[in-house]
Amino acid sequence: MKSLKNKVALITGGTKGIGYGIAEALLKEGVHVAITSRNKMAAVEAANQLTSNLNTGAKAIGIQADVRNYDSQQAAVKEVLENFNQLDVVIANAGLGHFASIEDLTPDQWQETIDTNLTGVFYTIKSSVDALKQSKGYFITISSLAGTNFFAKGSAYNASKFGLTGFTQSVMLDLRQYGIKVSTIMPGSVSTYFNGNTPNESDAWKIQIEDLGELVVDLLKINPRTLPSKIEVRPTTPPSK
Repeated sequence: MKSLKNKVALITGGTKGIGYGIAEALLKEGVHVAITSRNKMAAVEAANQLTSNLNTGAKAIGIQADVRNYDSQQAAVKEVLENFNQLDVVIANAGLGHFASIEDLTPDQWQETIDTNLTGVFYTIKSSVDALKQSKGYFITISSLAGTNFFAKGSAYNASKFGLTGFTQSVMLDLRQYGIKVSTIMPGSVSTYFNGNTPNESDAWKIQIEDLGELVVDLLKINPRTLPSKIEVRPTTPPSK
């Protein structure tokens, strides 16, 4: 995309953490942004905070939507189109993690992880693909280094992110014939609220949310002939063990 100004982006799970950092970076480039959350008030408050902190002329709206529900995702895309008449960028960011030994992991925890991190992304692209065909847009998923590197007590999360990485690469091959670009970003440790963490000074060594926002902007601005389809990103200097 030669210019991002007045493009329109939909970000799932954009009220905090990585999604919020990406939304902020896009707004600074003049992109209109819709962020979703299962909590309507949280989505609206985050959108208002983003626009009040920035003065770029770009708009942000909050939408209540649950990625685990196909009808809900379709309604979210419809709301974006009703507000902005186009959709250029979709960031499938919503995700969660349950971490426990297979002996302790419950069926409900397994199902919630897969439904959110993998099936939810399927619903997101299914709901937005027609709009992205119209705009020759960009679909980006937020996977994880856990999508190639397994670890103990990570069976549900590893499975969801391994699946998401493979899913995104296959979708990339399906959709590039329409001029739609598809990438997955696979971060390592990020300073977010994920898994009960509260960002603090001890997280300074981690990837920061603004770093991932910058990365998304760079992806959108790269020459259209080039597609970085899978991007691993990790802290430069992790703490010594």
